[in-house]
Amino acid sequence: MAGYKPHSAHWGVFSAAWDGKTLSVKPHPGDPDPNPLIDNFPGALRHKVRVASPMVRKGWLEQGPWPDTRRGSDTFVPMSWHEVLDLLAKELQRVKDKHGPQGVFGGSYGWSSAGRFHHAQSQVHRFLNVTLGGYVRSVNNYSAGAALPLLPHVIASMEEVARRNVTWEQIVEHSDFVLCFGGMALKNSRVASGGISRHIERDAMRAAAERGCRFVSISPQKSDLPDEAAFDWLPVTPGTDTALMLALVHTLVESGLHDTDFIDRYCDGWDTFEDYLMGRSDGTPKSAAWAAPLCGIDQQRIVSLARALAGKRVLVVVSHSLQRAEHGEQPVWMGVVLAAALGQIGLPGGGYNYALGTLAHYGKRNNAVAAAALPQGTNGVSDFIPVARVSDMLLHPGEPFDYNGVRRRYPHIRLAYWAGGNPFHHHQNLNRLAEAFRRLDTFIVHESAWTATARHADIVLPCTMTLEREDIGATPTDPLMVAMHRIAEPHGLAKDDYDIFCDLAERMGKRSEFSEDRTAREWLAHLFERTRTGLQDMGLQAPSFETFWERGEITLPQQADDGGVLRAFRRDPRRNPLPTPSGKVQISSPTVAAFDYADCPGHPVWLPFKYAPTAEHPLWLVANQPHTKLHSQLDFGGHSQASKRRGREVCTMHPKAAAARGIAEGDIVRLYNEIGACLASAHLDAGMREDVIQLPTGAWYDPAIDERGRPMCVHGNPNVLTRDIGTSSLAQGCAGQLATVQMERFDGALPPITAFDPPIAHA
Repeated sequence: MAGYKPHSAHWGVFSAAWDGKTLSVKPHPGDPDPNPLIDNFPGALRHKVRVASPMVRKGWLEQGPWPDTRRGSDTFVPMSWHEVLDLLAKELQRVKDKHGPQGVFGGSYGWSSAGRFHHAQSQVHRFLNVTLGGYVRSVNNYSAGAALPLLPHVIASMEEVARRNVTWEQIVEHSDFVLCFGGMALKNSRVASGGISRHIERDAMRAAAERGCRFVSISPQKSDLPDEAAFDWLPVTPGTDTALMLALVHTLVESGLHDTDFIDRYCDGWDTFEDYLMGRSDGTPKSAAWAAPLCGIDQQRIVSLARALAGKRVLVVVSHSLQRAEHGEQPVWMGVVLAAALGQIGLPGGGYNYALGTLAHYGKRNNAVAAAALPQGTNGVSDFIPVARVSDMLLHPGEPFDYNGVRRRYPHIRLAYWAGGNPFHHHQNLNRLAEAFRRLDTFIVHESAWTATARHADIVLPCTMTLEREDIGATPTDPLMVAMHRIAEPHGLAKDDYDIFCDLAERMGKRSEFSEDRTAREWLAHLFERTRTGLQDMGLQAPSFETFWERGEITLPQQADDGGVLRAFRRDPRRNPLPTPSGKVQISSPTVAAFDYADCPGHPVWLPFKYAPTAEHPLWLVANQPHTKLHSQLDFGGHSQASKRRGREVCTMHPKAAAARGIAEGDIVRLYNEIGACLASAHLDAGMREDVIQLPTGAWYDPAIDERGRPMCVHGNPNVLTRDIGTSSLAQGCAGQLATVQMERFDGALPPITAFDPPIAHA
């Protein structure tokens, strides 16, 4: 097919061609390991689940702005753009006049597009700042909600620890050991916000392993590292990584193998931690013998691994998954301590690199020239919540909550405005989330498809998907900047988020302030100018925007692989102190200790889970990221659909766990606990712990009432089973990685999958 044009997505740079009936896609020729997620596009572009026109919920039209139990099950009334924007502008003005901007929650959670201009989160926040004077915002994210507030107390910002630290180049050349707590699954590192032009992780692991680097995957499932890494697998009990790390450090200290010179020069608070480690403060030495029954790892294997690490170039990696659980701050902190005890922090290919392998951003060099982003303006509202506490906020307005040493109160939100995000993917206990959204006066959503979020909204505005608009694809750690050409015309009456906000801002007397009197194409040229000027200042070729657009891409220069602030700190800790209270690595933190949180004390500790397996719910559920889509995006696409069986998401379990329940390969199973239930298709794999079931997130929420009168997701969304609790009082992060469940074969009549059928339109 002729007419291929360049484009980009979070999962890779590609080109596409559309002839009005068929969409064809092909990966960028420079990508050594392309991501097959681009194959979700052809079947998604004109799918029946696309939102084709503005829709307003019937009950909201009849009753007006008010909490309503019908959200999520009501019919919708189609409207013209003129009518719906008039209606919406009136409602925004009502809320502003009656409740102020502090009555508005600016939702959205990125990831809708790799483009830097049509970044829905930036668009909606800019709109709310300009037209209302601000909004209640969220901080942090679901992926790293515990790590983001903790790391600055301990070592440095997550930006420095994850993105400007150890690279894959260093690992290939220098690393002797890479300890992968939580693994480093390629499905995760194939994705990066803003796009990725070269997927190098597979080849880097292969090259490092061939040189002699030993990868160790500490995970309940073997698939969390690729075969190319030639790795050792430690099938640890979920949630016990901190105990294992403590035992490794205990063995080092007991054997006199820890790096006391590094600890004395570069660390603060070791003595307090060592008293805990050796049992002097609580009577329990955190030895290998202590950890072995907790972790399910043989005591001698722990001892042997610890002794093998001493004196070697060791990189400690802690994945996002470990901190998406109860006490998620502890493995993040303890990973730093393990790297410090080995004396490795700041060395090429050694030390601590939080979240390496979690996104394609990490382990890469940084660009030497910046790409501009859409400015969001000034938010006049100081209230905020940790992002994963949205249900708590809506269900408990005015009630107190702790966060990072401060006692705050949940604001009373009357209107939520969402664009480019789907909380019915990210959030936990979805039945509770649905109830929370029913408490709003008004819920507004921009969507390209009828997600569960759109189905729970009052006003649904159809927006274009990435292939239907122009943009610039860029990210700070990938040298390729991409001119994202429009591949197809908008579906139905869909508009760009920017055009929707321009028309809405005009009704509120703020069009010029919002748009700065620029078209979308003029904004692209304006944003590109920062990059062009940066290239020019470096004496490099600096093409005009028109030239860049015609070429389709440009390659940006990158910075030296210098190891960032941790390498500089290692070279000279006095001249280059860390941004911590002591200027050193905080093995213990007086600041955190002063918060007096029982669930996050002043140094890393082992804290048992409140929600551990029981006789009633004896299995761990690992609700990790899918391999056939990004989050829940384009779940209706061909690549994602091909992975399902009988229309359901696939859950993976050990053959012995299946046999004990009379379950065979391909059977439909029911997973359940005290929160909810879902159906999935069983896949048997011996590369799992026997007490673990893996069911990825991303299946669109499709609830039905089962024979017991309880809601059940018939499609396989595990977040009907995960608990809506914070990681700790410090971070209040998402704890949705792990849950506890029981499983049984489902022999009833299979309910139909309706998640991809548009809701009923009211005549």
